[in-house]
Amino acid sequence: MGDYTNMAGYYDVIMTSGYYDYAKIVDSLVAHHPQRNVLEIGCGTGLILEELAKRQPKLPITGIDLTAPMLSIAQKRLAPFSTVSLSQQNITELSLNEKHELAFSYGGVWYFVIDGDKEPFLVSHIADEQANHLGFEHLAKHIAVGGTLLLGIQGPHHDYETVISNGMKYSQKIDPTDIGFTKHYYLKDGAQKVMDQTVHYRTYTFAEAQALMGAHGFEYVAKKDPNQLFLQFKKVK
Repeated sequence: MGDYTNMAGYYDVIMTSGYYDYAKIVDSLVAHHPQRNVLEIGCGTGLILEELAKRQPKLPITGIDLTAPMLSIAQKRLAPFSTVSLSQQNITELSLNEKHELAFSYGGVWYFVIDGDKEPFLVSHIADEQANHLGFEHLAKHIAVGGTLLLGIQGPHHDYETVISNGMKYSQKIDPTDIGFTKHYYLKDGAQKVMDQTVHYRTYTFAEAQALMGAHGFEYVAKKDPNQLFLQFKKVK
């Protein structure tokens, strides 16, 4: 599973330099009217949860992530919000004490890529096939029957570089593999490389993704998200 330890110290400045629109992400989440027990799968440094907690200060929220340095930043960020709890967890061994009404991942463990009119495909931070089954199996135990799973939508990945808000140059390089792709993340301060992170991804066609998720009780809901930021699945068993 993808570990972002090398990126943790620079994650916030990269992500808030136009990488994600956090207000729109939370707009989509709030549109589902969560009332209780929301779970973020792969919460990183807590940027989405901070925005959600500000808007719905009484909403019980749990965030999980594998990378300890990311969670350390999230703990400090979310300390003012008593309704938010964080836990270092591997989704393939997920163990929490409650079932959730709504779970979501936006660029976390799993997400979908849509390229124009092409069919969506699932991207997983988990390279191993059996581990993906374990991940959905354990997640399914933590979502109530009738509950909702939202997996984020992103555009196609490609090589690029850009100058971010602190003046450093961020770049990424994509290498196809037999099971998906490898993504290399770099950050340079002038000529000095200050961050180098590599993550291996597995991909699934939409039919393969539906079969994978369906085996663990998740059914696709063909309902368009108003901001086109999530695909929706229902826990049916």
